[in-house]
Amino acid sequence: MHASVSPSYPSSSAYGAAAVLRRAATAVLRYGLVVIIAWFGAFKFTPTEAHAIQPLLANSPLLRWLYAVLDVGGASRVIGTVELLIAGLIALRPWSPRLSAAGSLAAVGMFATTLSFLITTPGAWAHVDGFLVPSEAGAFLIKDLFLLGAALWTASEALEASR
Repeated sequence: MHASVSPSYPSSSAYGAAAVLRRAATAVLRYGLVVIIAWFGAFKFTPTEAHAIQPLLANSPLLRWLYAVLDVGGASRVIGTVELLIAGLIALRPWSPRLSAAGSLAAVGMFATTLSFLITTPGAWAHVDGFLVPSEAGAFLIKDLFLLGAALWTASEALEASR
């Protein structure tokens, strides 16, 4: 005779706790992304940031054209405006999941572009004790890998909600 073993299922309270955590995590991820994008977008209106991003843009095959039509400050302000628009779109999730998804997908493109600076910017990497490591500028850009993941998550969640 064999003892019958029934599968072990989490209690309904565990499912409820998981759902609450998922909603909280999604909100923190989404609105944390909004704050970071808006913060950096607003900073693009300062001379300090305009000059800080100049080497990144000047060496980027995707964005160097901006300096053919705008000065350093103008290019920075255009990028800042785009970032503020993206942040605003992502924040619209409670009212328009589709617009929020569009903002998140625009953020995906933005972060993919900024991550490309790791390849196109001279000095983004350094050799330290035989290892290739990001320089100070490169280390600052690596955060965009996490932000790219956040944008992908918020895009997928908003697209699912818009169905």
